[in-house]
Amino acid sequence: MTLPSLEKLRDIVRAATRDELLPLFAEVARQIKHDGSIVTEADVAMQRRLKADLLHHWPDIAFLGEEMTVREQERLTASAGNGLWCVDPLDGTSNYAAGIPFFAVSLALIADGRSEVGLVYDPIRDECFMGRRGEGAWLDNIAFSGPKPSLPDGIRRCIAAVDFKRLALPLAAQLGAHPPYGSQRNFGASSLEWCWVAYGRFHLYLHGAQKLWDYAAGSLILSEAGGRACTLDGEDVFCLGVATRSVVAAASPSLFSEWKGWIDHNWNMSGR
Repeated sequence: MTLPSLEKLRDIVRAATRDELLPLFAEVARQIKHDGSIVTEADVAMQRRLKADLLHHWPDIAFLGEEMTVREQERLTASAGNGLWCVDPLDGTSNYAAGIPFFAVSLALIADGRSEVGLVYDPIRDECFMGRRGEGAWLDNIAFSGPKPSLPDGIRRCIAAVDFKRLALPLAAQLGAHPPYGSQRNFGASSLEWCWVAYGRFHLYLHGAQKLWDYAAGSLILSEAGGRACTLDGEDVFCLGVATRSVVAAASPSLFSEWKGWIDHNWNMSGR
């Protein structure tokens, strides 16, 4: 497969975001989906726009979006032989609908059972994080692959992005009572949180349950930037399907080793 230009993909996503998302920011009606999450007309319009634009340029590549039915998503992930776009048209819908300026568009091209290209666009900051397997990671046109500066006290001085809501209660309680890091955040847009870890704005990451469109682009960008990630059970995060995956990640191998070691010890101590 000839991989598409990152610059071309960035232009497509940026134009669609300008037309479909930004005009309705903080002013859009919301609905509750069967799983309790929020969906807006902007999610649906953005997915429709991206599907049309991507299929226009690459008609042989199938399209999977978050707002499709589970049955459609299962069919597409089971037959992704010729390539598959995996898109979250609006990651952070709750933030978007409430006027909180932290949301993103996530797009990955999956081929041969793995992400080959990933792009996460933050329209508020006009920042586009991009990665291509084996070639590196970029914020817009500036590469940021390679080792991150070390911290003198390891994870004790780190900023951690932790989603407590989806963690097992014993592990969440240990983190709340005895946090091993310096401070904690959770901003509510998984794909963008992956990229902030990759770039070094966060140092550590922990999430209990993400879907393919939450991590397909961001996990590639983190890997290409020199970070590390796995599930709580130590498996690869990426799995071509609709099941949820937990995430343990860090901006560098040394931080990852310390972070995963702390989690393993305290998860076992809490009776996992």
